Amino acid sequence: MKKLIALVLCGILLLPSGCGVVNNGADTDTEDPLDIPQNISVDSSSDGIFRTLYSFEYTTLNYLVTGNYRELRAAANIIDGLVEYDSYGAVLPALAESWSHNRDYTVWRFNIRPGQKWVDKDGNAVAGVTAHDWVAAARYVNDARNNSALQYMYEEIILNASEYYTQSRIIWDAANAVYNREVLSLEEFFQINRIDLTEFITFDEVGVTAVDDYTLEYRMTRPVPFFLSILSYASYLPVYGPFLEEQGENFGKDNESLLFNGAYILAEFEPYVKRIFRANPYYWDRDNVRIQEFHQTFSAEEPTLAPVMFLQGELDEVENFRADILESWLENPDTMAFVRSRKPDISRSYFYTFNFEPRFDAQYEPDNWIIAVNNENFRNSFMYGMDRVNALSVTEPHNPELLLNNTITPAKFTFMEGRDFTQFDALRPFSERDPFDPEKALEYRDKAKEELAEAGAAFPIKVLIPYNPLSAIWNEESFAIGQQLEDLLGADFVNIIVSENPYSASLSGIRRNGQFAFMKCSWTADYVDPQAWTIPFGRGNSYNFMHTDEYRLLDGLPATNKTEETQAITTEYYRKVDAAIAQTANLTSRYRAFAEAEAMLIQHAIIIPFSVGSNGFTASYRDPFSGMFSPIGLPSMRYKGVRFLEQPMSNDEFLSAHAEWKARMIETRGEN
Repeated sequence: MKKLIALVLCGILLLPSGCGVVNNGADTDTEDPLDIPQNISVDSSSDGIFRTLYSFEYTTLNYLVTGNYRELRAAANIIDGLVEYDSYGAVLPALAESWSHNRDYTVWRFNIRPGQKWVDKDGNAVAGVTAHDWVAAARYVNDARNNSALQYMYEEIILNASEYYTQSRIIWDAANAVYNREVLSLEEFFQINRIDLTEFITFDEVGVTAVDDYTLEYRMTRPVPFFLSILSYASYLPVYGPFLEEQGENFGKDNESLLFNGAYILAEFEPYVKRIFRANPYYWDRDNVRIQEFHQTFSAEEPTLAPVMFLQGELDEVENFRADILESWLENPDTMAFVRSRKPDISRSYFYTFNFEPRFDAQYEPDNWIIAVNNENFRNSFMYGMDRVNALSVTEPHNPELLLNNTITPAKFTFMEGRDFTQFDALRPFSERDPFDPEKALEYRDKAKEELAEAGAAFPIKVLIPYNPLSAIWNEESFAIGQQLEDLLGADFVNIIVSENPYSASLSGIRRNGQFAFMKCSWTADYVDPQAWTIPFGRGNSYNFMHTDEYRLLDGLPATNKTEETQAITTEYYRKVDAAIAQTANLTSRYRAFAEAEAMLIQHAIIIPFSVGSNGFTASYRDPFSGMFSPIGLPSMRYKGVRFLEQPMSNDEFLSAHAEWKARMIETRGEN
C-alpha cells in the first residue's frame, strides 16, 4: 500500500514490463494526443500478451450479482458456462457436452463435461466442476439477500424461481424489521403482514436440479424454445458451492476470493494499478486460447494517454477514443489507417413511434393529433419522408449506413434453418430497402391532406418531438429530423416542435405518460428469439399506446381514440403475436408467424425502424471477426479464440471484412 500511495503522489503508475509508464498526475506534462508525429509506422507490442489501459476499477468480481458491463467482461473470461458460440453466432458446447429438451421446451437437460476443474488465482486445482455448481448459483441468485442485478433472467423462465425470490425478500424484510426494532420477532412481522409460512416453498421446488453429478436439469414456467440464449447471462454461470459458502460476503471481493474455470485466470489484481489475466492451464479447450495473457493497466488519463501509447507501440488497443482525438486521427493520413468502426450493437433497436393516446398539453393540440395519427397516409408521409441516413450522420458521421435498420428486429440477430429472420417472406420487402423516397412521401402527404381536411383536422398538424437534453446527439438528431421532415412535407402541413425535457422525465414523465407525438425509442433484447422484439408493443404498452383501452377507462377517458381501421390493425397484430408465441411444435412456423406480425407494424407505419446501436471506433491489433459472437450476453466479451493482427485494420478494411463476415454468417448458420 505504501508503494501504491507513493506512486500516486508522484503521479506515476508503472505499466507491465515493456510498456513504459502511465501518467496519472493532474499537473504533469503529458504528450498532447492531438500532436501526431508524422510518417508513423506502428508495430504491435505483442509477445502473446494483449495490453490495454483502463480507467474504471471493479467494485466487485462477484459475477452472480453485478450488472456492470465492465465487471461482466471479467466474468466472461474467467468463468465458463454451459454453452459458447462460434464467430458467426452459432451455439457450441462448452461445459455442457450436449443437451436435449422435451417436445414443448419446458424441460432442458444438460450433460456436464467431466474432468473439468475449479482453480485458484495461482492455477492450482481446487475441485471438480459438477452439475451441483449450477444449482448453487441459482440458489444464490434467487436469494433476495444477495441483490443480484441479473435475477430477472429467471423471472417467468425457471419454474418457481419468482416465488422463491419473493419469499426470500419477505424473510429478508422480516429480519431487517427485527434488526431495526420495528417488531420484536420474525413471528410478529409475519403475523402483522398476514404471511402464511406454510405456503412457502423450498429451493428443491425451484426448477434447477442436479439429477446426478454430471446431469443438470432446468424446468420452465412455460415453453422456452430460446433457453440456450438465456444461458449467455452471468446469472446462469456456475459457482463452487462450498467455496461460495466459505467466502460468504467476501466472495468476489478480489481474485483471491474467486475460483476460476474459464479460459483465463485473474492471476494478478492490484486495484487502481493493474490486472493480469493468464491462460488457465486446466482449461478444457486450451488449443483455442490464442492470446495467452492480457494485461490491463490503470490510468485515470486513459482517453488521452492510450492513443499516444498505442502509436508508441506500448499498447495493443485504444478502446475509448475521445471525440476530438478520433477526428484528428481520421483526418491525418498517418493515423487514419489505424482506426476502424466496431461491429454495431444488434441487441439494441431504435425506432420512431407515433403516440396513439396523446396526453400532452392543449397548446400542442392533442385532439388534432388524434385525427392525424389515425390516418395511415399521414404516418406513411413520415415513413417515406424521413432521411434516416442523414439523421444517423449525427451519431456516426463516417459510416451512418452501418447503423441503418430497416426492420424492428435487427438483421443477423437470429436465424432459423439458415435464414436470417428479417429475410422471412413477410419481412424481406422491408429489410432490403431504405424507405426514404421524397416523391412517395409527398404523394402520401397529398392523400393525407385531403382525408384529414375531410375529418376536420386543422393545419399545420403540430408534431411534438421531445428529446433528452443531457444527450447532445439526441438533441442534434431530433432537430435534424424535425427540420428535414418539415422542409420536405411543408410547414403548411406539419409544424414540428422539437422540445427539450428534463432528463428525469425522459421516460417516466414523457414516454410512459404519453407526453409526445413522435419520439425515438429503443429496446434491448434479453434473448435470441423474435418474441423479444414484440415486448415494447404489447397490450398496455407505453411506447405507442396501440391498444390500451383498459387504461383509458381507468383514467376516466373515452374507451378509445383509435379509428376502426387503426383498431383493426392492432387487434390483428396481437392475434398474430399470440399465435406465434403459442407455436413451439415447429420453430420455422413460429418465426414465420412473428415475421408476419412485425411486418404489419411496418407496413401500416405504426412503427418506423431507425437503427441499431453504435459501438464507436477503436484502434486495435485484435481481429474483430475472430473469437465468439453473440448479439446478447457475455460471449462477445471473451478473448478466447481472438487472434492478433499484424497491423491494425483500417475502416475501409473493416467495412469490407464486415460485409464478408455477414455473408459468411448466412452461409454457415443452421437451425437455432
